[in-house]
Amino acid sequence: MADLGILGKIGDRTKERVAREKLDRPVEWLRTQPLYDHPPLSLKNALSKPGPQVIAEVKFVSPSEGILRSNASPVEAARIAASYVSAGAAAVSILTEPEFFGGDYSFLAGARDSCPTTPLLMKDFMVDEYQFEVARSIGADAVLLIAALLGPRLGPMHNAAKSLGLSVLIEVHDEAEAEAARAAGGALIGVNSRDLKSLKVDLNVARRLAPLVCLPGTVAVAESGLRSRSDLDSLSPLGYKGFLIGTSFMKRSDPGSALTEFIHAH
Repeated sequence: MADLGILGKIGDRTKERVAREKLDRPVEWLRTQPLYDHPPLSLKNALSKPGPQVIAEVKFVSPSEGILRSNASPVEAARIAASYVSAGAAAVSILTEPEFFGGDYSFLAGARDSCPTTPLLMKDFMVDEYQFEVARSIGADAVLLIAALLGPRLGPMHNAAKSLGLSVLIEVHDEAEAEAARAAGGALIGVNSRDLKSLKVDLNVARRLAPLVCLPGTVAVAESGLRSRSDLDSLSPLGYKGFLIGTSFMKRSDPGSALTEFIHAH
């Protein structure tokens, strides 16, 4: 596999974390958790409504920008998630990766209570099918699979997540990964315009890959570097339905109000 830069490092650390979690919280225990019985909502359906749809993200730390908010807690994550839903978010993405993004499983579990009818995307680095059981146990509806991180395991991991009722957003960065996502049967494909090594963002990546991901039967999502309504308006005509936005909202004093302004800006 090619040098993945920061992504490879996060993937390696995640494998170590998951190995510890399997010992502390075996699958049998996860399946006894109350939120495991939450019937997963369809992320595809939520993003298929008329007009562009925003997946607003709860993210307290960014590897590229550092600490975005210093008051990370389950209560604050739930409050922000609810404010996003009130402002019109179609879905909410919640970072659960602890070391590089300051996330925690409790953030998503807390948001489940505050957003009972909105799909919640567990944003983590999926390297093991065990993590899909974790997703169910904390009330997640959808998971992110990063094509570059999984390589030939993308198809089997996609099928494993779907078998548990979870929606799957496959993240791609180039043409080969877009083809792999389609081959895996991906109905939700996200294009991350951030370079894995430099962490710089170039929205031309989303424009270039649009013909490969904005296809009948597929819902395409633009990720990373969306800072203004004009970014969204330039990508929507290419066929993108979903827009995952986190950093620009989380840096504002009131993320929910920031989303309201974004949606209604012209």
